[in-house]
Amino acid sequence: MRSYLVVGNQTLDGPELEAAIADRMATGPATFHIVVPATPIQRGLTWDEDEARAAAEQRLADALERLRAAGATVSGEVGHRDPVVATEDALRGREVDEVLLSTLPPGISRWLGQDVPSRLKGSVQVPVTVVTAQQQSVSTSRS
Repeated sequence: MRSYLVVGNQTLDGPELEAAIADRMATGPATFHIVVPATPIQRGLTWDEDEARAAAEQRLADALERLRAAGATVSGEVGHRDPVVATEDALRGREVDEVLLSTLPPGISRWLGQDVPSRLKGSVQVPVTVVTAQQQSVSTSRS
């Protein structure tokens, strides 16, 4: 059975990620583990860690519900605010065939601006596929 790690935040409910997961489910039995980094929600020059964690927990719960309704075998966790660290943490003790990194579009994605795809590809031993949303979600933090 193939195993996938999905890393995302605002884009977890996007059609692009939904299609990427459906494609993988169509190839045979698969399991998915979702990691939602507790990305800071900026409020001027400050951010609230509790607010970031609560938003990540809600996104995770929503994503788990949607994927289970679609027939996926899925688990998940809220991770470190840095998506690379969150991915590395989630991979400890877990074997996966591929990492799906879901981001906002170029220009508004902090993750793309921080070169998370390249950093992630350099830090893990499995293929990393970047799934880029075509439009921004209505959430307040950026992934």
